[in-house]
Amino acid sequence: NNTGVDCPQKKKKKHVINYCVTHFVCLFSCHKLQESLLSSNSGYSNYRGILNWCVVMLVLSNARLVLENLIKYGILVDPIQIISLFLKDPYSWPALCLIIVSNVFIMAALYIERKLSVVSCMLGVFWGVFSGCVSVGGVMALGVFTVLFLKLYSYRDVNKWCRESRRAKARTLSHIYYFIFVPTLCYELNFPRSPRIRKRFLLRRLLEMLFLMQLMIGLIQQWMVPTIQNSMKPFQDMDLSRIVERLLKLAVPNHFIWLIFFYWYFHSSMNFVAELMQFGDREFYRDWWNSETIPYFWSNWNIPVHKWCLRHFYKPMLVKGVNKFTAQLAVFFMSAFFHEYLVSVPLKMFRLWAFLGMMAQIPLAYFVGRFLRGNYGNAAVWMSLIIGQPIAVLMYFHDYYVLHYGNAAEGVAA
Repeated sequence: NNTGVDCPQKKKKKHVINYCVTHFVCLFSCHKLQESLLSSNSGYSNYRGILNWCVVMLVLSNARLVLENLIKYGILVDPIQIISLFLKDPYSWPALCLIIVSNVFIMAALYIERKLSVVSCMLGVFWGVFSGCVSVGGVMALGVFTVLFLKLYSYRDVNKWCRESRRAKARTLSHIYYFIFVPTLCYELNFPRSPRIRKRFLLRRLLEMLFLMQLMIGLIQQWMVPTIQNSMKPFQDMDLSRIVERLLKLAVPNHFIWLIFFYWYFHSSMNFVAELMQFGDREFYRDWWNSETIPYFWSNWNIPVHKWCLRHFYKPMLVKGVNKFTAQLAVFFMSAFFHEYLVSVPLKMFRLWAFLGMMAQIPLAYFVGRFLRGNYGNAAVWMSLIIGQPIAVLMYFHDYYVLHYGNAAEGVAA
């Protein structure tokens, strides 16, 4: 065709050729504009395989530690030992007596609220009851009475608010006892209730409680006690490298036990009691494991205490004109006081390690919030949990050991 105009057959042929060339290029092309998967710009987020790898490595590493522990110390787990602590001297075990006496406080709170009075002397009586509690039963009773004090304080506050607004008056005896037993520290006139008791759910939580309790006791006996005992000589010799080595060795079992305790207490135990009491609000914790700042962790890992502090301590201070920063410092100070109180009274040893550890969270919170973000902040929170607790454990045990056994610690093997 000399006219220069493509005929239909020629156009079709060119189209087929272009299609074949394009298909050929696409077929054998191996490059495109894209980022590496580990780059933050790639948008990739499926790291499940890496997480599984971390779990496998963690299991293998801990398997080596378990084997090393068994070879070095043999089997130290003794389920009967914890029972013998309770039965060793039943006449000096104050837990049962103090729990029975706690009913006096409950009845007094109900009577006083009905008389529209304020409980003013409760704290003084509360401290006097505990001044002699030292045994294992005393430690348990101390925790029970601390919870009872916080509950009755909330009971007093709510009834006071109701009286001021003329909304309602103190409820019945069964109502206050329901509040005492449900897993919350904040009193309300009407609690949310679940429609029924789920028997399978209740049984699962009960089995978890029994199994995890034995697991924690076994890990403490087999893993933590020998490590702590072997840490005394490095402390006496002030051998810094050995102290750090002991600290890191203690950090792993201590952290595992703490995680197990968290699940046992905040999930298994609290859900068991809540299900049994048909208590509807099951928010005992939030996603503290994703914490990128220290304050986020402290406000999300223990929701009952956080709600109590917010409702009965922090907000009342703001209402009185205290600025937010001062109110936050006051909450940390109160938390530090109760941490030290729950350790020092049973040990009969005033050392302030728990108090200082809590107060150290304030500069740490500033540093993490100011200089670290995202995953770096989350890693810093985890590091504070993994390393901070073993330091306090070693300090208290060292001081207790030196106070009661003196130079006998020198004979402990490293």
